Amino acid sequence: MLSRTAAALYWLGRYVERADFIARLVEATIRLDALSARPAGEAAWQSALAVSYNDEAFAATGANLNQTNVACFLTLDASHPGSIVRCLETARNNARAVRTALTREAWTAINRAWWLFQNRASTGGATATLNLVEQVKGETRGFEGAIHRMMRNEATLLIQLGAAVERADNTARLVDVKYHLLLPEGESVGGVVDRDQWTTILQTVSAVTAYRWLYSEGLQPANVIDLLVSHPELPRSLAACVEESVALLNQLARRTGLQGEADRMARARMARTQKTHTADVIVSGLHEHLAAFIQENAMLDAAIARQFRFI
Repeated sequence: MLSRTAAALYWLGRYVERADFIARLVEATIRLDALSARPAGEAAWQSALAVSYNDEAFAATGANLNQTNVACFLTLDASHPGSIVRCLETARNNARAVRTALTREAWTAINRAWWLFQNRASTGGATATLNLVEQVKGETRGFEGAIHRMMRNEATLLIQLGAAVERADNTARLVDVKYHLLLPEGESVGGVVDRDQWTTILQTVSAVTAYRWLYSEGLQPANVIDLLVSHPELPRSLAACVEESVALLNQLARRTGLQGEADRMARARMARTQKTHTADVIVSGLHEHLAAFIQENAMLDAAIARQFRFI
């Protein structure tokens, strides 16, 4: 496989996963703002920007921090790389570069998602925005399903590896921002706003039902952290992403013969993750743990690029 083909497949997986995550984040933030007993307002939208690495880009626009402006910025604004439309455009360009490696169903899902944003100038309010992001989620789920129905070869493995690396970064960033930035000044830990925001976190990663199955004592921040950090049963947890990355790299090594730095880093990270207890992480410093994880995930991404000769 040519290095540029491998790179296009890997980044296709990353950008589709990123578009899906931003769609989920926008949906959850709108619902938090609308349904909370106390409107979330600026704090919730500031957190959505911070989670998606778009806070500085939005501040540079000079726009007011409110639902209409931030939702439009995260969905339709093609002037920065962190919007859904730009993620889907980049994913579609990568998919075009490897069109012969994809099935018709996989290409159609990407193309349909991209077409959702063509000739659209406004999100049209909360209800219309919810409809739009729900359509995006539907198409990205369709793409993921199509990939799982494709022949299990290097192409599908690279797409899934990109998605796993992206998913790990998204979840770590989501938990870190909530733990340190989300609760407005003057609000109590464990209060109405705090509870609603942790519920929003679970909704963003589709983990509300999983939480209820695993924990019987009601919504507790420590349990949410435990679920999203340490439970491999949840596909979007850090533990699940770490294990999936190792498994995918192992399969790629068997098929391509390319094994090296990325495999060693991924296995070492999995060994550390399996020995890590959430309670110890919270006591010793959750922010430091997650910041180190995000940095290590970026290093793994760079090692994958070198190992498969993306660069």
